[in-house]
Amino acid sequence: MTDTPATEQRDYRDTVFLPKTDFPMKAGLPQKEPLILAKWLEANLEGQIRKARRGRDQFILHDGPPYANGDMHIGHALNHILKDMVVRTQTLKGKDAPYVPGWDCHGLPIEWKVEEQYRKKKLNKDEVPVEEFRAECRAYAQHWVDTQREQLKRLGIGGDWDHPYLTMDYAAEATIVRELLKFAANDMLYRGAKPVMWSPVEKTALAEAEIEYEDIVSTQIDVAFEIVESPIAELVGAHAVIWTTTPWTIPVNQALAYGPDVYYHLVEDAEDGSKFLIAFDLFESFRARTGRDLRILSRDSSGDVADDLRDITKKQIKGADLAGTIARHPMHALGGFFARPRPFLAGDFVTTDSGTGLVHMSPDHGEDDFDLCKANGLDPVFAVEGDGKYRADWGWLGGQGSVINPKFNAPDGPICTDLREAGALLAASADYKHSYPHSWRSKAKVIYRCTPQWFVPMDKVMTHIEPKAPREQRWESEGGAINPHEEDLCDAPTLRQAAMHAIERTRFVPEKGRNRIGSMVKDRPDWVLSRQRAWGVPITLFVDRKTGQYLNDPIVNDRIVAAVREGGVDAWSDARAQEYLGDAYNAADYERITDILDVWFDSGCTHAFVLESGKWPALVRHDGGTHSADLYLEGSDQHRGWFQSSLLESCGTRGQAPYKAVLTHGFTMDAKGFKMSKSLGNTISPIDLMRDYGADILRLWALSVDFTEDHRIGKEILTGVADQYRKLRNTFRYLLGALDGFSEEERVTDVAAMPELERYMLSLLADLDAKMAQAVDDFDYNTYTRLLADFCNEDLSAFYFDIRKDVLYCDLGPAAPLGTDTRRAYRSVLDVLFHALVRYAAPVLVFTSEEVWGTRYPDAGSVHLLEWPVLPDLSTLRHPRESGDPESASADATLGSRFRGNDELKEKWARVRKIRERAMLSIEEKRRAKILGSSLEAEVVIASAHESDLEILGSIPIDEIFIVSKVTVEPMPENMIQALPDTGWRVEKTENHKCGRCWRHLPEVEADGSLCNRCDTVLTAA
Repeated sequence: MTDTPATEQRDYRDTVFLPKTDFPMKAGLPQKEPLILAKWLEANLEGQIRKARRGRDQFILHDGPPYANGDMHIGHALNHILKDMVVRTQTLKGKDAPYVPGWDCHGLPIEWKVEEQYRKKKLNKDEVPVEEFRAECRAYAQHWVDTQREQLKRLGIGGDWDHPYLTMDYAAEATIVRELLKFAANDMLYRGAKPVMWSPVEKTALAEAEIEYEDIVSTQIDVAFEIVESPIAELVGAHAVIWTTTPWTIPVNQALAYGPDVYYHLVEDAEDGSKFLIAFDLFESFRARTGRDLRILSRDSSGDVADDLRDITKKQIKGADLAGTIARHPMHALGGFFARPRPFLAGDFVTTDSGTGLVHMSPDHGEDDFDLCKANGLDPVFAVEGDGKYRADWGWLGGQGSVINPKFNAPDGPICTDLREAGALLAASADYKHSYPHSWRSKAKVIYRCTPQWFVPMDKVMTHIEPKAPREQRWESEGGAINPHEEDLCDAPTLRQAAMHAIERTRFVPEKGRNRIGSMVKDRPDWVLSRQRAWGVPITLFVDRKTGQYLNDPIVNDRIVAAVREGGVDAWSDARAQEYLGDAYNAADYERITDILDVWFDSGCTHAFVLESGKWPALVRHDGGTHSADLYLEGSDQHRGWFQSSLLESCGTRGQAPYKAVLTHGFTMDAKGFKMSKSLGNTISPIDLMRDYGADILRLWALSVDFTEDHRIGKEILTGVADQYRKLRNTFRYLLGALDGFSEEERVTDVAAMPELERYMLSLLADLDAKMAQAVDDFDYNTYTRLLADFCNEDLSAFYFDIRKDVLYCDLGPAAPLGTDTRRAYRSVLDVLFHALVRYAAPVLVFTSEEVWGTRYPDAGSVHLLEWPVLPDLSTLRHPRESGDPESASADATLGSRFRGNDELKEKWARVRKIRERAMLSIEEKRRAKILGSSLEAEVVIASAHESDLEILGSIPIDEIFIVSKVTVEPMPENMIQALPDTGWRVEKTENHKCGRCWRHLPEVEADGSLCNRCDTVLTAA
């Protein structure tokens, strides 16, 4: 060793390897990402990927269309990041995974916005030609398609952005019409009058998926209906009492419902002697609401009324005994409709949970009401118009409303005032809190309203759908892929049965999605397709004015579809009716339907024109498989929306689901767990986040949270994500700097000759590889991202890099121009790590990984053209293969697995790390106490009660692993085993001198500043 006097100590910094890279520590993502994006677009990266994967196994994610009616919000961002992660990870695994984005362009979301613009200008849209109005809707939708497209590109979402699908494209509109006419041709459409959710503000029917529930305060009233006939004589002259929170339905009442198994009692007002019929269980609440001094009247065995009988059973009137009872409407004096008798009808839905145990029936405004009244010959009267006002000719409150106006229903409003004057209003208060349906667009309350609509029946036999073979046969023919618990599709399936069957055969992530959509389909009513609006695909039916039957002529249908394909929805007009009908029919004999389709039917048809049209060749199944997509991915609300409408549309026309798997995510809440709302001022814009943090930070957040549940975002959360990003970036920065100048000549190719630490790290990498591959298969991106971050932070930065930095810096010199064997092995492993980690990170940090790859390989093309890393086997450490050679990739497919499973090696080093971590805590205590300056000054004595520890620690270069001057390992004295933990430490400051080059304190260093044996060797030329 060299002995240099302290006064002449040499500065050895120029002999030490210092990592060097142009990759900056500061990311500058908001400025850098747009430049990378521009480079991708200029190079047509999407086209390069499609070309590279052509002919490979396919994975098709079908994009659910968002509405084109505003800037991208945080829900859009999360959803599209997840979709991008699916596509990129499947592409990384070598599959052909094209992504065609799409937008939903019809319906109220767009039409409502255009109407808002009209209202601001004080214009009436009904006075504008419908073609002109539709053109404005089309232009509005196109504007937001273009806007959202650029925002999603900026988010790093890859896909065929130049050729998205739009439901307003003429070809798409024609396909939607064709799909509708398939239902018609198969007798799976009918026109009927049923109560549906109706928006008086938007003047149209709404689907359940267009409804949200909000808490409101309503007026609750108790109304008396005088009984005029009854088999129970003492009831005549008494009043049946109903309770309701929708006073506006009283003017449309047609009957009263009772529970057959409910027990009722006649009660008397002690002050005026008036008598009321109510359920006994609700007596106290009724008395409290009315404030009357009431007593229960009883019936003796002869049927005579008597007071104060103690036998409660004699006071009861069983609901079934009320059959044949008739009351009259409180406003019977108005005559006409109101003078008709109001029969008592048995209703199984009547309970004693609240109210009076008697329910007033209005078949126009309730599903139970409609069904019960229809069964008893009472038809709707259509008293409430589309705008929520009563018909002008209606006998009570004609032309008044709107019925959803709280003032109209208030205790001092016109309804309650008239009932009070008629002596029928027993109680009224505007204090009833409950949940009520609202339109999620206008935020206005909706009502049930009976109107003629077009429906798809859920329980009609679909004779056009062929039943599946028995389960046992399918099990064999489909390779055991059938759920053994599923039911066979019956010989004559209904749409409901076909849909339930398809649900059983679909994979759901998370699994709870199966029960969610299954319960909805199981209990859902017939699908109402019609909407009374202008902007949408028309219901292209001609109805015979005499028979009421719609025309089902394939030739006429073909003409209609062709016309829509050429001219869009405007082609459906009176002016062209005879053209479509041809010479075989007279247009005057037919009603041309002017309703448009439920927008959910539009989006439910997207599988037909996106996956089957051939417009996007990359989506065509080259293996001859079905039209079904491999995956649909949307928020959990789409179990009642797009997932369900797509399922019903496909099952109704093809007998199967349009998807093989469904992945759902939860909703993004604010930092406190509250739903985001503009009114609360707690919304977070992804556009602002990208401007402040960069898209990769937003992507890392989205893929770090448990997106299958509701999750949060906020400033503190994003600060944590930014810190996680910084650590990942520093890992790549270290790798780039540490690999500066690395060459094939330096590479170690014999893994068995590598130090045990390197073999251990390669084993950990192989385990990581297997877990991340499984996470991709499970769509478990939270685990995927966490595994990547934990490996970089805990296994690399805090352990491997920390230990080997001395070797990296100091094991290179004139006598070792390629480095020592240990250094060469280390850098060879770093190269393997780099190639694996940059690929793993690419789907998550799309911009950063491109920057990392381009820093090391500026002329090698995009990182997103690479495939899943192929790891080395135990005997050969080869350079990971690039993508583009499927045969070699296949040949190497088992190499990673051959390196996995070295459990003994991993168990050994897991124990080493545990002991090391505990020893480092003791060293840190000495540092805080200012006894040590760094761990290199420490001498550690480890006493262990385990012989295995002594063997393990004795088999490794423990001083290097612990990064200290010296480690002594000795058995723990038997008399101390009971008093101490199984392993103990003693840390002292070393008396060894410090090497002037590597700064290690070693026995061979004779004086501070002189060299240790290793440094002397690598600096001394042969």
